Amino acid sequence: MSKLLRVGVLTGGGDCPGLNAVIRAVTKSLILEHNAEVLGFEDGFLGLIERRVRTLTYSDVSGILTRGGTILGTHNKANPFNFYKRGGADVSAQVLKYTHTLGLDALVAIGGDGTMSISHRLQEMGLNIVGVPKTIDNDLMATDRTFGFDTAVSIVVEALDRLHTTAQSHQRVMIVETMGRYAGWIALYAGVAGGADVILIPEFDYEIDEVVRVIRERESYGRSFTIIVIAEGAKPRGGELVVRDIVEESPDPIRLGGVGRILEMQLSERVKSEVRTTILGHVQRGGTPTAYDRNLATVFGAYAAAMVASGAFGRMVALRHNQITSVPIAEVANRTRTVPPDAPMLAAALAVGASFGVTDLRHRFSGTEITPTVS
Repeated sequence: MSKLLRVGVLTGGGDCPGLNAVIRAVTKSLILEHNAEVLGFEDGFLGLIERRVRTLTYSDVSGILTRGGTILGTHNKANPFNFYKRGGADVSAQVLKYTHTLGLDALVAIGGDGTMSISHRLQEMGLNIVGVPKTIDNDLMATDRTFGFDTAVSIVVEALDRLHTTAQSHQRVMIVETMGRYAGWIALYAGVAGGADVILIPEFDYEIDEVVRVIRERESYGRSFTIIVIAEGAKPRGGELVVRDIVEESPDPIRLGGVGRILEMQLSERVKSEVRTTILGHVQRGGTPTAYDRNLATVFGAYAAAMVASGAFGRMVALRHNQITSVPIAEVANRTRTVPPDAPMLAAALAVGASFGVTDLRHRFSGTEITPTVS
């Protein structure tokens, strides 16, 4: 008889809608299709370091498809190569030894760029790893979409829909600050879907004079309210990122946040309308995933299980050109995918009159015009 495959699974980094859907798909697929035993590590890589693991059965993962968060827990500070609980010590060798003790054949690591960076280093040490891309920010390299992004966008759009009515009632400028770190995917997609008049993203340093111009122009036309969506990583031309906090022990110590308040103060001095700011924060991470994210997470999870069974290690599941494939984890580690100047959604936003707070953006950046093609 062939050896029973023993596979570990963990969720690293921040929480994200759809994590449980991936855990479910990975576990059920490995059990049903490949007769494998699945072990779940608690709280991400912290479970590997502190040796906290439990068996995942078919019944353990039944009924979790619609649940937000992760039944395994997660952690965004537990880096085996720089473990914060031991003064930055490298405990990766102990982690690798533990996986040998468990008889682990492979590990499915579900996470963002930090998780993939750690996974890449562990893979180089000899641990067989398959990655699954997760982040609401949609900023992972080598994949067109990450699960969790659609849910986050939907949450922001719902907030924008509600703020539209109160903005109209009080003739106010409403600023909505979104997550996204150093990429503007959430702000861009939510801004377009929510009918925002101004969308400020990290990819283009905004000009405060241009934002003021849009508001004043709307006021002169009798449109006495303006909706502004601003990504937490946006900054004015010549300005700096607004850093909310520094978490020294974290692999990504910088915590952005508060740029919406800064913009509110700048605008309040220069426009007639009252200005108010809503910072959505972690509400974008919570709650049940959308149908799209449930489906994407399930496809990713099933594909990851098949990769484990076929020995396709050192690679991450990816969605590219509407096809599920895999890419080397090395292509994802320590890199960020930002919104390119030729992004179709950017061109669409410009076409319907949205401003990005940049004068003559269409002429300054090539490729932003919509050019139909006939096949």
